[in-house]
Amino acid sequence: MSFQIDRGLFQFDFADHHAVLGVPIDADAQTIRKRYLKIARRLHPDSCASESEEDRQRASQFLSKLVNPAWKQLSQEKERSEYDLLLKLKGQQASRQSSGELSTLGKELSTASNPDHFYHTSLKGLADKQYDHLDQVLEITGQISELNMVYLMRKEGQTTAGTSEPKKAIYTGSNLPDSSQSSVRPTTRPAPQPQACRESIADQYYRRAEGYASKNNFAQAILELRDALEIEPRNSRCHALLGMVYLKQNQATMAKIHFNKALEIEPENAMANQGKQQLEQVQKASGKANDAGATSARAASQKSATKPNKSSNQSGGGLFGLFGGKKK
Repeated sequence: MSFQIDRGLFQFDFADHHAVLGVPIDADAQTIRKRYLKIARRLHPDSCASESEEDRQRASQFLSKLVNPAWKQLSQEKERSEYDLLLKLKGQQASRQSSGELSTLGKELSTASNPDHFYHTSLKGLADKQYDHLDQVLEITGQISELNMVYLMRKEGQTTAGTSEPKKAIYTGSNLPDSSQSSVRPTTRPAPQPQACRESIADQYYRRAEGYASKNNFAQAILELRDALEIEPRNSRCHALLGMVYLKQNQATMAKIHFNKALEIEPENAMANQGKQQLEQVQKASGKANDAGATSARAASQKSATKPNKSSNQSGGGLFGLFGGKKK
């Protein structure tokens, strides 16, 4: 299944990842993260259990081919910086070229006296319902991308209102012209290529958590793994790695909980088995040390109780000897 959107920035052969996630182009990392988690929970197979098989397949396709690539691009600092630069260039391109007929929201944004407020308010209204009905996802995503495009054009100090340039035809897959109909090359977005190896949402969190753990950034590793388990609570790999991270922080109780959970889901999980053995060795060594300390303390106490008080005896002897000598 391929998805084709021919509105907004998509018509310039550009993947509008902000539109896919339903966030403004100036959204910060935390806003993008929260939005992605919300969409991922909506589209994950476990959340679609009550829907038809067709809808579950469609949700899975949206997640793997649209949402996950968008999150991957916007969640990495380096990739996002390059993407933001390209986004600005596409806004400039849209300002120079005719962008086709705009929707009502697009036209209103192009002439709004307060474009920032209108843009953010309108986008939020579309995003709130973007993934409620799967058959409307592409249409709403296109509308959001159009808002992104017009907003970028406003930031460039230009609008599309009142332009006298002829409108370029927007082709939608069902009305693509042949070479005899038009010399204009349709600017449609190519269908995404199927991924050679599909990476699940939890796998992405797991990979980042491994990186943080290797740098001893355990707090961030725990955060990544907890987010993964919110989406896939029965992911044994995430439970096992979380147990190892807690073990490195000497949080034996939490480590044991996640090792046991991983082994409950996957009894042959190598990391969980190894981690549990290490945990038992640590607890055993700690127990021996405590026993040795207690034994040493008891021995010291007994020795102190049976040791004669030399000062008392000497003092007593000297006292009686002194007075006894005088009596003689």
